[in-house]
Amino acid sequence: MISLSLAEIASIVGGQQHDIPDDGRRVTGPVVADSRAVGPGALFVAFAGERVDGHDFAQRAVEAGAVAVLAARPLGVPAIVVDDVIAALGALARAVVARLGTTVVGLTGSAGKTSTKDLIAQLLQRHGPTVWPEGNLNNEIGLPLTALRADETTRHLVLEMGARGVGHIRYLAGLTPPRIGVVLNVGSAHIGEFGGREQIALAKGELVESLPSAEDGGVAVLNADDPYVRAMVPRTRARTILFGEAEEADVRAENVRLTDLGQPAFTLRTPSGCSDVTMRLYGEHHVSNALAAAAVAHELGMPADEIATALSEAGTLSRWRMEVTERADGVRIVNDAYNANPESMRAALRALVAMGAAGKATGARTWAVLGEMAELGEESLAEHDAVGRLAVRLNVSKLVAVGGREAAWLDMGAKNEGSWGEESVHVSDARAAVDLLRSELRPGDVVLVKASRSVGLERVAAALLDEGMLGAVGAEGGAATR
Repeated sequence: MISLSLAEIASIVGGQQHDIPDDGRRVTGPVVADSRAVGPGALFVAFAGERVDGHDFAQRAVEAGAVAVLAARPLGVPAIVVDDVIAALGALARAVVARLGTTVVGLTGSAGKTSTKDLIAQLLQRHGPTVWPEGNLNNEIGLPLTALRADETTRHLVLEMGARGVGHIRYLAGLTPPRIGVVLNVGSAHIGEFGGREQIALAKGELVESLPSAEDGGVAVLNADDPYVRAMVPRTRARTILFGEAEEADVRAENVRLTDLGQPAFTLRTPSGCSDVTMRLYGEHHVSNALAAAAVAHELGMPADEIATALSEAGTLSRWRMEVTERADGVRIVNDAYNANPESMRAALRALVAMGAAGKATGARTWAVLGEMAELGEESLAEHDAVGRLAVRLNVSKLVAVGGREAAWLDMGAKNEGSWGEESVHVSDARAAVDLLRSELRPGDVVLVKASRSVGLERVAAALLDEGMLGAVGAEGGAATR
């Protein structure tokens, strides 16, 4: 973060100073919410969470080098005390970003946000210092913490924006006003919380409504292939750039195909020229993500050939998102267990089939180890049933549905689709899935592991890759069942 005195910070957040012998002391290190990440010159932000209260770690943070603590109460250590720690953190981020000349890129969508954010970051850092969130720090805590990592040298600040309802993205955009706003898609993720796809579109479109006008440099980057996103054009004062495979897209992909390994390849066409791309990532769904990143890079002055090179070299920066590891026996484990919704499930299944196509001639099989897609509300039964049926239609070799009621719906959909019998199995928990797979996997098989984060199926992938993880999976006693 840029250097600020404690007096300046207290003024920005409207806080009271407690136990601070010298308010001229400066925060020169990071702003962190984890006491284990504290270093010299840091500001430690104490949140009172459901399980852990950061105030209990204030003393440890100061001993580790924190200049002060941003807190909700006096703690007997140097502290700036505020009524609302989250609001204060947001105010601090807003003030810091306002002092910087960095280009802020905001990104939202129902699926693909984190992967696209990682792609944008890898492109933009070629043209200057770039700050972006680790993982999916995309809420009212994670976003300002990411923004506060920027300093006077930062040229690009890429921020992911999530939403649990209408108004959330407007709030986040107000903390760190973006000049460029990207909307990827409007899907069914969290549809149970929002109450319908129209409400999701209303929420996601708050990003483009928050952009500056075209005259002031505002740019909305919108998916031409998604009708809900395309309909956001009248909602913004910013200049619009469309990306997608549609003919009218300004940045589009042509001749899209998958390699024998399941990696997307296409010709990238931009207003500045065209160039071929072969990605290191897996799955055709990454084409849309790549086009969104390319549109941002093009807007910031990168030529088509440089964008194509960067996309072809880009890797996965965030864990458990189509993370492919090949074992010594030739079995490939695809860990996509960070999250799941109907759209990302369908994309992952198609990627699995593409990855396994080359091995079918030698008897290699594809395994889909799937768990619950959370927060689908009244659509949950139909969506889980549909994913099970899709696994059959795509000719996935084996479906392992892990968990309780929702997993049973996956299994039921597969069995109701056709002649599947032993090809689909329902197991109660992660341990049972691991035991089954260990007894049946053979060289050349490809295993996809995917579910909503709350299910914790990453433990299945870890156990299949590391014998030492078996005890950890077993110790959970069926924690994957909901």
